[in-house]
Amino acid sequence: ILKGIDFEVPPQTVLGVIGASGSGKSTLLRCLNGLEPINGGTIECDDVRLEAELSHAEYRKRVKDLRLKVGTVFQHFYLFPHLSVIGNIIEAPVHVLHTPKKKAETEAFELLESVGLKQTARRYPGSLSGGEQQRVAIARALAMHPALLLLDEPTSALDPRRMNSLRTLLRTFVDRGHTMIIISHSMGFLGGVADNILFMEGGYAVEFGPTEEVLHSPKNERTKDFLKHAE
Repeated sequence: ILKGIDFEVPPQTVLGVIGASGSGKSTLLRCLNGLEPINGGTIECDDVRLEAELSHAEYRKRVKDLRLKVGTVFQHFYLFPHLSVIGNIIEAPVHVLHTPKKKAETEAFELLESVGLKQTARRYPGSLSGGEQQRVAIARALAMHPALLLLDEPTSALDPRRMNSLRTLLRTFVDRGHTMIIISHSMGFLGGVADNILFMEGGYAVEFGPTEEVLHSPKNERTKDFLKHAE
């Protein structure tokens, strides 16, 4: 599906990934967090190097290590409905990182405060709005202290006001040291949050460069054509 893609995301920056449906954007994210196995090339995050040529056992071991470095906020959030907001956030730190529960809860409350949802800690996902669930999903991903945070279409269900709020929130976390890759169909959103843009088509990385350059002065004709029809 993906063909000859080569790019690097510097620490504490945001990469925006654009392209039509079926261009390979979500598959790229699934490869980066180990959900989709690669049959060629290399993925490197911090000190974890995932290579297609590894034995099956070593590959699975490194995928496990990779997932400790990479957090993902899926388009549909996938919050556990039977757990409270605080329960959702501490689940992985307690059971995967073996963080003491009290410490995990303290960090979870701090994260909820940073996303403006401290008052929802004891509520359940079903009682939250879509925008609130999204912020809980972001807090849950950040609770694992990932080196890289992946977000798949984070603006798909947001009105313009909430979109601006999310943009500000994400830049706040970048300023605190986080690195992100964001898939979005909203050029306006990415224009205000991404440092670089990757345009994909048919599984290829067609154009990669600074956001301002790619969105407003693209070099590739296919990028120009795509942006003519984008919002």
